[in-house]
Amino acid sequence: MKRLSFFVLSIVFGTLGLSFVSWSCNKKETNTIVSRELSSKKTYLYEDVPFDSTKVASFFVKYPKLLTFQKSIVALYKNRQYHYAWFDKKGVNEAAEMLYNKMSTVQEEGIQKNFPYKTDLDVIFQNSKTYLSPNLDAELLLSSLYFFYAKNVLTGVDEEATKKIGWYLPRKKLSYVSYLDSIIAKPELLAKDDKVVLGQYYKLKEILKKYRLSEQKGGWNPIRVAPDFKSIKPGDSSQTVSDIRTRLFATNDIASDNKSKVYDTDLVKGVVKYKKRNGFKEDEVITQKHIDEMNVPVGERIKTIIVNMERCRWISEEFLQDSEYIVVNIPSFKLTYVKNNRPEFKCNVVVGAMMTKTVIFSGKMSYIVFSPYWNLPTSIINKDVKPGMKKNKNYLVQHNMEWNNGNVRQKPGPNNSLGRVKFIFPNSNNIYLHDTPSKSLFNEESRAFSHGCIRVGKPKELAYAILKDDKNWPTDKIDAAMNKTVETTYSLKRKIPVIIGYFTAWVDDEGTINFYKDIYERDNRLSSILVEEE
Repeated sequence: MKRLSFFVLSIVFGTLGLSFVSWSCNKKETNTIVSRELSSKKTYLYEDVPFDSTKVASFFVKYPKLLTFQKSIVALYKNRQYHYAWFDKKGVNEAAEMLYNKMSTVQEEGIQKNFPYKTDLDVIFQNSKTYLSPNLDAELLLSSLYFFYAKNVLTGVDEEATKKIGWYLPRKKLSYVSYLDSIIAKPELLAKDDKVVLGQYYKLKEILKKYRLSEQKGGWNPIRVAPDFKSIKPGDSSQTVSDIRTRLFATNDIASDNKSKVYDTDLVKGVVKYKKRNGFKEDEVITQKHIDEMNVPVGERIKTIIVNMERCRWISEEFLQDSEYIVVNIPSFKLTYVKNNRPEFKCNVVVGAMMTKTVIFSGKMSYIVFSPYWNLPTSIINKDVKPGMKKNKNYLVQHNMEWNNGNVRQKPGPNNSLGRVKFIFPNSNNIYLHDTPSKSLFNEESRAFSHGCIRVGKPKELAYAILKDDKNWPTDKIDAAMNKTVETTYSLKRKIPVIIGYFTAWVDDEGTINFYKDIYERDNRLSSILVEEE
């Protein structure tokens, strides 16, 4: 498969703002990245000088705070037959220097903690002439630093911790023992390797620099409003308008700040741009909710960026390989179908409400059901249907329902709760994509209303896109299948990956940061975990 381009993911989650109606809505594969494009014969930069393997244990007695890396280090040097990794015939090698420099600026990665023996590392690089020949303590310190970097920058918090906060997308399974060969052969990978870390991570990192610089300069001042404030429309004039102009200039939503108090054409463009990248309807009227969003301090935006950088660390490399997939970013209420590494189709979606959250996971779309039945869950039968039948003997007929093997199902039709089509990717959560007769909800800014499944704003168009190259399913046949009184199931010739993700900050392909509401209140929980680990 072709590797998923960074360009596509930027568009996907950017326009998802990536960003993943019924009670029926409700692999642990180990992928290993090994050394890339290296000779099949192992070579070592200091291959003539193996060291005494028995001395590894005594190193950890001297440096007990590094014990967590002992298992990895033993595996590393067994793999290298106890040859040095960080020294060549000129002394400390380029990869070691780049790793040291990288960790000296680790805060740029959204990481607050430091290597516990940084002073000892400083000695190595400040007295480089002392280390022209291999030194075992220096060697093992550098390997410990490498695994410290791998854990914190490349991997992120433990998988069990992410499951506790509702993240069930497959986590990265990267062999850092093998990956070190790639680092030594190509040290610049330490600066950027979007085959290992989602490319979006590096864009967020650049935005983090800008927002921290803004914070150092004092951030932005709160926008003041009058006690009787209701809204601002084009042409209005007030000090609040001037404050908004200054605020939007600080985040590059407008090119200049002329301090004008008049809500003019230039400011209108800036307001619309601001609304677009913050998940609001793109109209010209400014209300209190927009002011409140603008008043979110820069420090809070920095926290949001950092937690989304952390989420980027978790993305499995298998998601960097597919050229065709469907992705939903829950906070942005958007779906994008990508084909041949290009966005083929996009639309709004409705996701699970707070009490019936849509699960963050992935699956493979296997079939499409046209004119589906809706099999009612037992809870609804007991709560609504049976009481309704007691009051009205025609209850089932009036709701287009029928008994089916002791259960109740709603028959196909325009008022069926699943609409006229559903898209199935088998999973234990019983979540799928489907149509709905409740079309008005797609016009809402916040679209968290379902019982867990994902309602698609343009289901017919999605079916057209998926079956575009299938000669057996021209558009007229799709239309007919969606308007029958009997269910039709079609198994796809190719299974399509479906990714349901959760990103509250995403940088689009133009380099613009987009923020979305943390509708399931996950950001603060993740931020707390990151602080605890530090």
